[in-house]
Amino acid sequence: MSDVEKRLAALESQVAELTGRLAEPGEPVTPPKGTFWALDGLKQRLPADSSGAALYTGTVRLAGEQYDWQYGRTVDDLMADDWTELPAALSALAHPVRLRLLREILGGRQGTAELAGIEDLGTTGQLHHHLRQLTAAGWLRSASRGRYVIPAERVVPLLVILTAAGR
Repeated sequence: MSDVEKRLAALESQVAELTGRLAEPGEPVTPPKGTFWALDGLKQRLPADSSGAALYTGTVRLAGEQYDWQYGRTVDDLMADDWTELPAALSALAHPVRLRLLREILGGRQGTAELAGIEDLGTTGQLHHHLRQLTAAGWLRSASRGRYVIPAERVVPLLVILTAAGR
């Protein structure tokens, strides 16, 4: 058996292990049962004539807080929506300092004094400008004077957006 044949056999073995069987040439490789448990559950809930749906879900524990969230929409509803208001929420995330602020706030640094002490965030005026932008877009909420939190209903969606952007 040649080196190429040995390598091909090893790859086929790995695919078989991952999928539970060998795929025939041209047949799509499907992941093992249970891999797409959330997707499988979504598909079961859709009517047969549906265009589909999008679902995001997550369970997150950060800085002593627990966030559990699940949200889904049908494709038909999403396509029928007015998308003209979305750029404000998305553009608020399109700045490295704002993303850094969100990361720090999720990590537990919630006071403006704590945030102002972080290097590379700019002046206090710039910090307040970014905090206002994030608050106006709904990514932050003032918890008390000089303290900010990410609203619980925005934690998982934020992490989903970051996950999607990193792909």
